[in-house]
Amino acid sequence: MQKTFSGSYTVTVTPFTEGGKAIDYPAWARFLDWQLESGVPGIIILGTTGEFLTLTDDERGAFVEATVKHIRGRIPVMVGTMNAYTPNAVRYSRQAQDLGADGLMIIPPYYYTPTDDEIFNYYKAICEAMDLPIMLYNNPFTSNVDMSAALVARLTAAFPQIRYIKEASQDTARVHDIIVATDGVMNVWAGQRVLESYKMGAKGYVNPYGNYIPRASVKFVEWAEQGRWDDVWAVQSIIKKFDTIITAGHPLYGHQCYSKALAAAAGYPVGDVRAPITTFASLGGEGRARVAQMVPLMAELDAVVDRIEGRRAAAE
Repeated sequence: MQKTFSGSYTVTVTPFTEGGKAIDYPAWARFLDWQLESGVPGIIILGTTGEFLTLTDDERGAFVEATVKHIRGRIPVMVGTMNAYTPNAVRYSRQAQDLGADGLMIIPPYYYTPTDDEIFNYYKAICEAMDLPIMLYNNPFTSNVDMSAALVARLTAAFPQIRYIKEASQDTARVHDIIVATDGVMNVWAGQRVLESYKMGAKGYVNPYGNYIPRASVKFVEWAEQGRWDDVWAVQSIIKKFDTIITAGHPLYGHQCYSKALAAAAGYPVGDVRAPITTFASLGGEGRARVAQMVPLMAELDAVVDRIEGRRAAAE
């Protein structure tokens, strides 16, 4: 029986040693323990935030294996197994299943701007190779493909493994469109704007903020599940400030190097990013200044969560 997924899953960074030379497994163990202690209900490794394009095949296999072994079934582990070459995506997907992953997150073939039929055949090949649940990943800004609600419905109808989608097209109404097109079968996960997406019917959140504010970003999704919109906004309005600070200085995937810098600021250093992404170290004083603006926001979020949880406990 397949596991079911819901809630706020941290789409994690990949920790590297100095200079990005290797994966830092001791740092990874500490980071995973922090995620568990913070109440994170699941993780997704080797996504965009995890710099999946920079890992060798040997590193990929070892990283998946180490993650599954450390988690020991306490929460689901999903793995990004996408590739522009279909046989590679098939191979990565089968490997993840063999190593004990609970599910996969897979973006369509990137760069080529494939047709709907080409996308369909890509997922068909993967589904025929293994039987883990698959989360589609619709992010036209990185893949150069925008999967329509009609295409998602076609995939959902054809393959029982495909029951989840990370919807990151920036069109929040697409959440509702997909639910309608699939007769409610597809579980749509927010790729951004949790409050708005949950109001449209989202059932989960692929969460990059969990890399440095796991507790608060888990809680506001729990509150969204309960329809506590004022409480959700109390956290989401602060999270938006992180985006403003980061994108003002480094708009193109600055969240990757800053996610790692902020994890370090929270007490869980995970190294820097690999080329070609701009390293945090290379940002110098500008990067340190931006982190200095965001560290107080981390403390503010803790205080907001404490206040809301305390108020709720008193009312009960």
